[in-house]
Amino acid sequence: MSSSAALPRIVVLISGSGSNLQALLDAVQNNTLRAQIALVVSNRKGAYGLTRAANAGVPTLVVSLKQFKDAGKSRVDFDLEVARQIREELRRTAPASGGGETDAGAPDLVVLAGWMHILSSEFIQQFPAGRMINLHPALPGAFDGAHAIDRAFQAFQNGTIKETGVMIHKVIPEVDRGEVVLQEVVPIKSDDTLASLEDRIHAVEHRLIVEGARAMLAR
Repeated sequence: MSSSAALPRIVVLISGSGSNLQALLDAVQNNTLRAQIALVVSNRKGAYGLTRAANAGVPTLVVSLKQFKDAGKSRVDFDLEVARQIREELRRTAPASGGGETDAGAPDLVVLAGWMHILSSEFIQQFPAGRMINLHPALPGAFDGAHAIDRAFQAFQNGTIKETGVMIHKVIPEVDRGEVVLQEVVPIKSDDTLASLEDRIHAVEHRLIVEGARAMLAR
């Protein structure tokens, strides 16, 4: 009999609606992703992704950057506190083991699914090396950072590009510059609006984030 105790544990970081989180939750539910979403973390208490997680019975954690700024603390302080709370929650909910050297506070994979906060090297170092991925709605080396779809559409209108895309990459301190795990080109059609392009990119995102998680867990 299968048990969540035997499944790899994924932590998902979100800031907003959580549609990519939902893709992961659905894949776990229908068994196309053999894993457990062990924790969903948000830096915004109003993020709808928290409701998605709660509906799926997944534990959630909210840590507000504003509270740290108001207290005169740094973004690194915030990052370290987020990491500490993640590890504490994973230890608390870890299935009983037969001993050994396994770190109960270490997830098998951390997935950034719309986490709108640049993570410091101090945060990244709190987790197993190379086991953190991010979804970015652009091709490698193009439109790093925020508002990538808007910028790609503007570049298309200016005649400088004909396609954009989606990538899953490993997280390093340099924004959107980590090793590419998966990527997919999304052509921009002559009759596209920003909304229609967004819809097509989001459809690719929902598929690629599951494929990326699956690929990482197979490594």
